[in-house]
This record gives sequence, structure tokens and C-alpha cells, in this order.
Amino acid sequence: MAEPLWTSEEIARAVGGKSAGAAFAATGVSIDTRTVEPGDLFVALAGVRDGHEFVEQAFEKGAAGVLASRQVFGPAVMVEDTFAALEKLGVAARDRAPQVRRGAVTGSVGKTSVTQAIMAGLTLAGPAHASVKSYNNHIGVPLTLARMPRGAERAVFEIGMNHEGEIRPLTRMVRPHAVAITTVGPVHTENFPDGEAGVARAKAEILEGLEPGGVAVLNADNRWFEFLKGEALKAGAEVRTFGTGEGCDARLIDFQVPASHAVVQARLHGKALDFPILQTGLHWGLNSMAVLLMLEALGVDLDDGLAALGSFEPLAGRGAETEVRAERGAFTLIDESYNANPISMASAIATLGGRPAAGRRMVALTDMLELGPEAQAFHAGLAGPLEKAGIDLVFCAGPLMKSLWDALPPTRRGGYADTAAELAPQVAQAVEPGDVVMVKGSNGSKASAVAAALKALDRGSGEAA
Repeated sequence: MAEPLWTSEEIARAVGGKSAGAAFAATGVSIDTRTVEPGDLFVALAGVRDGHEFVEQAFEKGAAGVLASRQVFGPAVMVEDTFAALEKLGVAARDRAPQVRRGAVTGSVGKTSVTQAIMAGLTLAGPAHASVKSYNNHIGVPLTLARMPRGAERAVFEIGMNHEGEIRPLTRMVRPHAVAITTVGPVHTENFPDGEAGVARAKAEILEGLEPGGVAVLNADNRWFEFLKGEALKAGAEVRTFGTGEGCDARLIDFQVPASHAVVQARLHGKALDFPILQTGLHWGLNSMAVLLMLEALGVDLDDGLAALGSFEPLAGRGAETEVRAERGAFTLIDESYNANPISMASAIATLGGRPAAGRRMVALTDMLELGPEAQAFHAGLAGPLEKAGIDLVFCAGPLMKSLWDALPPTRRGGYADTAAELAPQVAQAVEPGDVVMVKGSNGSKASAVAAALKALDRGSGEAA
């Protein structure tokens, strides 16, 4: 039988709690009864709904025990504050596995995909652990740590933020041996009085948790590179760079998309590399450079890194392609509906413009959120990239995207609606055989509703391209 992740005795010792009821052994950790697996420790966190209200349901789904702050009926470890206890459990998981080489990733765009691509490489090299989905906040990071098996050899964590000071405690919790900042741009700027400069400072907080002599992987093409490099050197980090310029440790030379994959031409520490990847977004040229440097810093062979990149598929809502076999004929859907900001939007538009299409190239765009007073200008500014990419039809939803709609020439206007739900039938009605349709917007503006409506047109297998 496999060694348990945690015993009730270990949990109580780690969090300073007291056991109540029968002793138990947990094979996982969960904070959500919708995803509880048999054998999990259920942590009853306070939130919009108090987790204690769901303890009975957790036991019904097979939870081994509960971390609770008030009396429950069943095996439990009792504490004063379950959130503080989760943080302590995460730190204990880190400290009991000193052999683990830990990496951490942040950045204005690309955090989740880069983190998961790094994990693909770590897995090829040995027992590994990573964040699931976008578990990158004050709950997701300690939860990911608490789930780390004691036998892991390497791990990678995604760390995000909306405000200043949020990354600092999380990176100090993880204490990574290597960190990557994918890029810094105008994302969450409404929460920073000085805009992008504040975002850069907040992202630099990840450097404060680095283990002595750790590696900082930085984007030399980013306008904030010199600032971030300075902060990394202050933190005692070894700086490794990726970008398109001479002198980068990982230098992107070319990025071609011959079909449903891409070919990356690069130089790693001066050595020429040519390798295929399944991603087609132009931003994956630089992303793959960051991944290779992080894997190198975490002790993964280059061959394993290239193999991981060569088989890593686009994540749901982040560029995944589907052939939709509609009644009128098949078209291609590029689902970028998980999130959007000016950087990722421009990259996705340029990528679409560069790919072959039997029919038209179309986009359905919903509002980009948290951009502050410049939000309307950022939206209207997309008209330029759309024209440069030669996009045939543009559909827009939301009050901010109205600024883009007004900036578009009549020949490029496909349709406008106040909400994504109202836009969806317009796009579904307009799409024709051979078209390539990209759907992109912030998660909060419900771009996924448009993607779902297009997928619902499928009358075939809907196999991923």
C-alpha cells in the first residue's frame, strides 16, 4: 500500500492542532466538496460559505478526516483557524521534503501554461509535483504545497497577484530554487496608482523568496527587464535571460507555424536548437525559451525538456483548437476564452493572422478587465493589430469592446452585443465552412459562452486539431 500523504498525527503536529475522533491517514487534501476524492483531508475554510457546512458531504464522498475549527462528527484535527492551519501544513510539506528542487512562475501573461509545460518536463525527469489549474493565490499556493508528496524530487508552483504585497508571502512559503517572470504588462493596472510600474514591482516580489544562490529567469525583451534584473541581483540571484536579442541565454531566432504545430529555431547558451511544439501561438516562441531555462535550473536534461515541449498540448481556454463539424460544414475554433489582456490579445491576433485558412479569419472578443482608466484606449487600440493581421470579421461584446467596435471600419464589423451571451448566436449564425474563429476575452466577461455556443454546433466527433 502506498505511503499516505498525511496521517492525523502528522497533521496535528504540523499545524499545532489536536486530534479528535479516530486516527486517520489522508491520501490527498481538498477544500471543495465538489472535487473531494476518497481518502482526502477536507479543510473546512471560511469563505462566502463556511466549509464546516459541507463536512457531512465531504465524509459522504469518502473524506478520511477533516481540518476544522469547530466540532464535527467524524475524524478530525481541531485548530483555531483553518486557513492558518493550511498555510502551516504547506510549510511542513516543504520542510519534510528537503530534496525537492522547487520552481515558481509569475508574470502578466502565460503563467499557467508555462507552469504546466515545466511540469511536463519535470515529470519526465522523475517524481514531480505542480499546481493544478490556476491555483496561484493565497489559498491555492499553500494547498498545492500541502499536497506535495514527501517523495517528490521536483516541483513547480504558479504564483499570481491582483495587488501589491500578495506574491511576497507566497514566494516565502514556497522558497523556490528558481523563478521565472514571463513578462510584465498592463494587467491589473486598475489596482496600481502608477500603473505598469506598480505591476513590475509586485511581480518582482517573487524574487524575495528565492533560496540563496537561486536562479531568476527573466524576459530580456520586456521593457521592465533592467528593473527586474536589478531586483534579482539585489536578491542574490543568478540571472538567466530569454529573448530575441544577442546575448540571451535562450535566444529565439525564428518561429514558424507550418500547420497545426510550430517549429522553434533557437540558440541555448550558443548551441543551435530546432524543435517542434504543439502550440501555435507566437508567444510560445519566448515561452518555450523560459521553460527550457527553468527546467535546466531544476536539473532536467535538455532532451527531456524538448520532449516535454514537443508533446505539451494547449490548455482548455488557452489556445486549444477544435474542428467543429457543423451542419453547414466544418470550421476551426481557437478557444482563448479563459483570459485576456492587451499583451495576450495582440499576440493571439497576430498568430491568427499568420495562419492559413480555407475561409475567413474571424475573432469574437469580449471585454478585457482590470485595466483602469486606460481601459477604453486599450480596447480601441486593438483595431491596429486586427488590421495588420488582416482579420476579416470582428465580433465584439461588452461596454469596453464598444470602443473597439467604434474604431473598426464597417468592412471588418461582424456584430456587436452588450454581453457574450447575446453575441454568441450572432457568431454562430455568421460562421461558414473553412472559417477559422478565435474567441478571446477576460474570464469575467464570459467569453467562454461564445466558445460554448460554437462547440454546440458540432455534429461530428469534435476531435481536437
